Amino acid sequence: MEIKFQCSFCGRKKGEVSLFITGSNSHICDFCINRAYGMVIKELEFKNKKYRIAIIKESLKSKHPKKIKKYLDKYVVGQEEAKKTISVAVYNHYKRILSEFLKKEDDNIEIEKSNILIIGDTGTGKTLLARTVSKLINVPFAIVDATALTESGYVGEDVESILSRLLQIADYNIEAAEQGVIFIDEIDKIARKGENLSITRDVSGEGVQQALLKILEGSIVNVPPYGGRKHPEQRTISINTKNILFIAGGSFEGLDIIIKKRLNVSTIGYHKNEVYYNNNIIEENFRNFVMANDIRAFGLIPELVGRLPIITYLSPLSNKDIKKIMLKPKNAIIKQYKKLFIMDKISLKITNNALDCIVKQVIKFGLGARGLRSIWEKILKDFMFDFDKINGILKIDKNIVKEKMSFL
Repeated sequence: MEIKFQCSFCGRKKGEVSLFITGSNSHICDFCINRAYGMVIKELEFKNKKYRIAIIKESLKSKHPKKIKKYLDKYVVGQEEAKKTISVAVYNHYKRILSEFLKKEDDNIEIEKSNILIIGDTGTGKTLLARTVSKLINVPFAIVDATALTESGYVGEDVESILSRLLQIADYNIEAAEQGVIFIDEIDKIARKGENLSITRDVSGEGVQQALLKILEGSIVNVPPYGGRKHPEQRTISINTKNILFIAGGSFEGLDIIIKKRLNVSTIGYHKNEVYYNNNIIEENFRNFVMANDIRAFGLIPELVGRLPIITYLSPLSNKDIKKIMLKPKNAIIKQYKKLFIMDKISLKITNNALDCIVKQVIKFGLGARGLRSIWEKILKDFMFDFDKINGILKIDKNIVKEKMSFL
């Protein structure tokens, strides 16, 4: 006896459909399968959207600007203005994402993202600020280096590789990556070179800036999932950068000269350390007066500067700041070494005079906080090698510091 197949849901018969899936006492056709699949996907998207909205709302409650700054204070010494700027930017980033989820059809107000440019000398804490924020926020956070980027077709990395990095950190969750934050370090290294500097093409300068424009502004970009160069036969993933927040950082060596020229500052008499602007003495820290046209004069094209509307500056570290950096932050370098020695049952004691001596050396080298680890490694290397000869307590004083650093 011939079995008559009929869909248990829509009633279609075998000749009317392409595929039947048969159960114990029922059948389902391909039309109903596709319809059910669409309903499942729609329901999952709705639940995922509700889940994302709940997470963002919770983040807005727990991570308003003052709380973000308070968290940054645990790890970053000083730099109050920069911490405030980043705290507000991250908070507004959450609000912008939430507004996109809750946007109604008749709502014509679109909140634009405010990408940030951080200017500061080596070792003042640009990357540290970015890394610390990444620990706090619930969106994917990628740190990339602009020095490796070149124009498409040349040796180096394509600009799209910065999105590949974010996608990898988001575990290839495209929706999460499209709401992430990217910190582009060494942005000043892609500044446009001066006229007639070289007969060769500036493949890591203005060309890279031009390629960054569409990504910073917000557009759909085809990204190779595992980074590297794109080629015609390679599979790519489309990412919309509209809601990705970009933070760029750089030291901008020589920017002071550009600012001085614009301000038309002067020194009077023999007081060379006193700089006058509008007949008032100002501190010789000219980057506090930085403006967008100074960045343009440095070598970033106007279109790129316009896409980094918020400019903040990290002040040079003072002797007092460097000393605090060694002692106060949650992951202070001295706390790290003390923990290492405690694991060998040794108590590390450091005198105040020894700290002052190290601070002088850091200022002398001009490396900022970045130079602290190399100096401490020089001082403690032999003690860590011969830890079994130390009887319980290791005291580092001024004489030991001078002896270990006598060759510098």
